[in-house]
Amino acid sequence: MKALITYYSLEGNTDYAAGKIADVIGADTLRLRTKKAYRDKGAAKFIWGAKSALMAEKPKLEPYDAALENYDMIVMGFPVWASRITPPLRTFIKENKKVLRSKKIAAFACQGGQGADKALEELKKCIGIDSFAAEAVFIDPKARQTEETDNSIEKFADELKNGTD
Repeated sequence: MKALITYYSLEGNTDYAAGKIADVIGADTLRLRTKKAYRDKGAAKFIWGAKSALMAEKPKLEPYDAALENYDMIVMGFPVWASRITPPLRTFIKENKKVLRSKKIAAFACQGGQGADKALEELKKCIGIDSFAAEAVFIDPKARQTEETDNSIEKFADELKNGTD
């Protein structure tokens, strides 16, 4: 089974987890990038990020090349903003909803506080599915790198790998 990890990362936590997962399961990766960058420092980062997430904005993305029809599983990764999925992921879903609904979908969320469960439910609703093949929540995996966090990422990747064999 061929897998693609599609993700957005602002501070590197989701990128870190996506890379570790890709290494274990042999997946391709697609890092989503916005045409206009989000602020990544200070109070403005939280204010603008939360506003964008709460308003369900769909920012324009940099062009990406991913033939989703060539994958059996799409793994989506994102940081949690105001208990929501990040807006770039919302844009990606809108642009690819039809093909996504025909794939096995797994997801992981990275957070520093709370809200991942609500965000994962929102992701299912946005795609139009009832459940994920697998899901996980990681607490700032790069910023607070610990053996326990790395083990939880590997455990999730092993769960995915069993679904990709």
